[in-house]
Amino acid sequence: MENFIVSARKYRPATFDMVVGQDTITNTLRSAITGRHLAQAYLFCGPRGVGKTTCARIFAKTINCSDISDKGEACDRCESCLSFNSLRSFNIHELDAASNNKVEDIRSLNEQVRIPPQIGKYSIYIIDEVHMLSSSAFNAFLKTLEEPPSHAIFILATTEKHKIIPTILSRCQIFDFNRIRLEDIVRRLMYVVEKEQVKIEEEALHIIAQKADGALRDALSIFDQVVSLCGKNVTYRDVIANLNVLDYEYYFRCVDAALKGDISSILLIFNEILEKGFDGHNFVAGMNSHLRDLLVSRDEVTLRLLEATTSVRQKYLEQARKCSADFLIRALDAGSTCDVSYKNSKNPRLHAELWLIKLCTILSESQEGAEKKKPDAPELSVSEKEIPLPSRSAIIRSDEVKAKDSPRPGIPPSTHMPVIEKPARSISIKEVIADNRNPEPKYDSQVNEPEYQKTGSEQPRKEFTHESFMEAWQDFVEDLKNEGPRILSMFRSIKPETADEHTIRIHLSNAAQKDLFVQNYKPRLAGFLENRFTTRELDIETAVDLSESEDLIYTDEQKFNYLQKKYPVLKDFKKTFNLDIT
Repeated sequence: MENFIVSARKYRPATFDMVVGQDTITNTLRSAITGRHLAQAYLFCGPRGVGKTTCARIFAKTINCSDISDKGEACDRCESCLSFNSLRSFNIHELDAASNNKVEDIRSLNEQVRIPPQIGKYSIYIIDEVHMLSSSAFNAFLKTLEEPPSHAIFILATTEKHKIIPTILSRCQIFDFNRIRLEDIVRRLMYVVEKEQVKIEEEALHIIAQKADGALRDALSIFDQVVSLCGKNVTYRDVIANLNVLDYEYYFRCVDAALKGDISSILLIFNEILEKGFDGHNFVAGMNSHLRDLLVSRDEVTLRLLEATTSVRQKYLEQARKCSADFLIRALDAGSTCDVSYKNSKNPRLHAELWLIKLCTILSESQEGAEKKKPDAPELSVSEKEIPLPSRSAIIRSDEVKAKDSPRPGIPPSTHMPVIEKPARSISIKEVIADNRNPEPKYDSQVNEPEYQKTGSEQPRKEFTHESFMEAWQDFVEDLKNEGPRILSMFRSIKPETADEHTIRIHLSNAAQKDLFVQNYKPRLAGFLENRFTTRELDIETAVDLSESEDLIYTDEQKFNYLQKKYPVLKDFKKTFNLDIT
């Protein structure tokens, strides 16, 4: 029975042309070989399975080839190439730094470097996983790496460049290997499939390439695993079942349910996924990748970023037409938040379900926001506007119009507008003082309305008497309900009186009430009364009743004296505990 050789070894590239996905690096190495510009040390760094060690071996083989082609490839016919292919070359030395990381191992290497090659010009030393060397071993290796013999070339390989000390990095030419693209991995897998005479669906190869995450060695290992299970005929379903990969159809179904706002369906789909043994966090990550693919599928410029087969690409294009950019961006934002906080959640399933519910409500929230932001209707022309009839409160009696609304001096009669009642506006102290000094009504710039005509405009004018004044006072106080309970209480406690037929006296409790009344309410009261009575010139006087103010309690000391008279024990209590009146 013939021994089985894994595909990663059986189909390992033997020339630079066979290296997958590292064209820039292979072209540079070819130019260095053909131009004989060889450095004493090289550092190959990058993720696993991308060809670092493979390129190091091909480079070492080609350097000692006695008949290098014009393309910089080895001939595979000379003694050096034949000895390398049969694994008996004494010019190429491979060292695993993970198991030879001590100072003694590096000292042995330094002694071995002095020996010249038996065949060819160079002795090549390939040190794999060089970051595993200890600090002492690195320091012991510095001098040899900086000034090696003319026949010695070092090729260092590592997956963790940041762990190598800067003094080593400065002595090497550094080549950064990239992850291999999905298309390149699929193309290499198709080559292996043809050689192995295996029938496999193209979508299955894409799933294998995606699972490999940019590492060709991992892709070949997964391919061997699938073939071992399914034989020479491999289907897409066999691959996702063997690799425990979630079918992309679930993602399409979830997005369709979210677009319809069907919360029940999307929760049932998620439950089906969990019952099949898939991890919820993997589903969240996969759903975010699916939304990202939909977003790049909406534009022909970004369509090349979509890595999928032709049939799957068509499905993405069809669903992308149904999704708006706003929906996909908001869904990705919510999905990213869910992905970050998933592991920290005490109830991960509920956390993911809430995210799915948000996906179903994105469109409805966008529609509600669009309705609120609808533009106003276009303004109608003068002929199309409907002129409403004035309300009852806006009708002014003919006698008031004759008395008050005659044209002002300097204003043409054609521009005189009828007086229309409008909502009260705030006024400044300067305007109040000006109104108090000038009894002539103040006209607004837009509507010719007296400033005092706020209330009582519908009542007929009366003769000024004590009884009519008290009735008007009660109406004025009631109109102050919107000023707050403190102001209303103050005016209810005020005792007004009529001194004569032209004078009103307002009795206030203290100087603070007087200042408040004079500044804010005296002009309003004057305008109110002038609109109510036929008498135009009414004098409003204010007086502070000191006899009553003495009985009122304002300060803390007055409050204490009042309580002390009522409860004499408070005096002894204050003295005993040495209390202050605050």
